[in-house]
Amino acid sequence: MRVLERYLFKTFLVTFLLTLSVFTFVMCLGAVVKAIDLLARGVSGVFILKVFFYNIPFLLTFSIPMSVLTTVLLMFGRLSSDNEISAMKASGLSLWQITTPVIFSSVVLAALCLVINGSIAPASHWAQRRVLVELGVTDPLSLLEEGRFTRDIPGWLIYVGKKERAEATDVHIYELGESGVRRSVRAKRGSFVVDQEARKMLVTLYDARAEEPDPTNPSNLTQMKGGTGRVVEMPIDLKDLMQRGHVSKKAADMTYGEVLRAIRDVRRAYPGVKEDDLGLMRMKLVVDANQRLAMAVSCFAFTLLGIPLGMKSHRKETSVGFGISILIVFFFYFFIIIADSLVKNPEFRPDLIIWIPVVACQIAGVLLLKRMA
Repeated sequence: MRVLERYLFKTFLVTFLLTLSVFTFVMCLGAVVKAIDLLARGVSGVFILKVFFYNIPFLLTFSIPMSVLTTVLLMFGRLSSDNEISAMKASGLSLWQITTPVIFSSVVLAALCLVINGSIAPASHWAQRRVLVELGVTDPLSLLEEGRFTRDIPGWLIYVGKKERAEATDVHIYELGESGVRRSVRAKRGSFVVDQEARKMLVTLYDARAEEPDPTNPSNLTQMKGGTGRVVEMPIDLKDLMQRGHVSKKAADMTYGEVLRAIRDVRRAYPGVKEDDLGLMRMKLVVDANQRLAMAVSCFAFTLLGIPLGMKSHRKETSVGFGISILIVFFFYFFIIIADSLVKNPEFRPDLIIWIPVVACQIAGVLLLKRMA
């Protein structure tokens, strides 16, 4: 039995490392394009390697679950095709005994993913952004992420619903001061034009509504006064951003502990924001935290489902395993996309939608394994 366990574990480990290398390499192509762009700007090779390796932990959060699923499909497809599983059963071993080493390995990888998703990947992602901004090689427009509040530009808090190049819709901009919000502007759409030489960004907002706090009580955001205007222009100074490399943490840059603290006290994490937007930001943080956990647990869920699917395929070809894994991964990430799109509608519980494919894979895997045992 121990010999068999070592054989199954070794087979799983070798196949997993190979598939992980393939998936990580493919996902690194985007980083390679960025590295070429940095090289064209005259950035040193040492710096480019630094940025490249900072990106790897973030990629591993996606490539590890995909590699686990593909490994299980390929491994049990080959074992079934070569009648090795039938030989093991004929020797008196149950299906659960045969699959135990692989399931145990998936639990270990899920724990590893929890560490990467919760600590290593956020730290490396934040370090990469800090270095890029510090050297002024990041386009300021790239700091504006869809559906997220951006605090990277000192003195400003910016939110865009959708962005396409220099155009954006559903724009919220807060100009911050020592005493809180100096001015807030909401607009249906806006444009962002960056002058790299002057280190300024001109924001032009259309169908905008600007509000300013009561000068007698600036800390009370419920007494904001303002009006609606056709066009509002807001010049934003980027010198502090470029020179000091000031980078505020986004949700993707926060560790599990920081995310939980931000959820408990959103006002402290995002000071000066209106009460109407606090619920939106809290739900974004909750969805982000659940997404990281679900992606880690998916290693175990994919294993439970991949074992019976691999045995049913009865094929050695790697293309079959890759094809099935791509379909399952698409199903998994489809629900993540749905959850992200429903952040503004907390009544639909987007934080729970993320778990639907995880639970479905586990239930389907257990039922199929029982049927084949």
